[in-house]
Amino acid sequence: MKTLIKLCTIQVMVLIAAGSVSAQRKAAVVNPLQAYYEVKDALISSNASVAGTRAITLINAIKANEKTNASKVLRDKILFDAEHIAESKDIEHQRDHFTSLSTDFYALAKVVKLSDKPVYYAYCPMKKSYWLSEGEVIKNPYYGDKMLTCGKVAEVLK
Repeated sequence: MKTLIKLCTIQVMVLIAAGSVSAQRKAAVVNPLQAYYEVKDALISSNASVAGTRAITLINAIKANEKTNASKVLRDKILFDAEHIAESKDIEHQRDHFTSLSTDFYALAKVVKLSDKPVYYAYCPMKKSYWLSEGEVIKNPYYGDKMLTCGKVAEVLK
């Protein structure tokens, strides 16, 4: 009876471990574009801490996605800015790096199809900077709620 209980316990542990590995693999396979959107959303909310955490997810997504190797130069520039966003706790510094991150991410999105859905390339005239968005509605990551709807869609990538 004790042997049967031990055997059942071992089987349950193996199943739990297998499920955990599967969940980790699913979590590790994050679309770089979705990870970018999450950084943008944190900046819209003016949350430097969340932006830093989301930037780490973006870094991992860029490194894990073979499509991003299409342009090593763009990939390295994106990683440079994402690392600065991840390391900084200053929202304005993060937003400064988000400007060049967005420019380079747009160039990557033009070379590599990262989504089957349209990607909206929006422009902020006050910052003279662009960002990518999953929708047409303007939510400005450069000024947060100070100027949330400032900007316009400049291009749609399909």
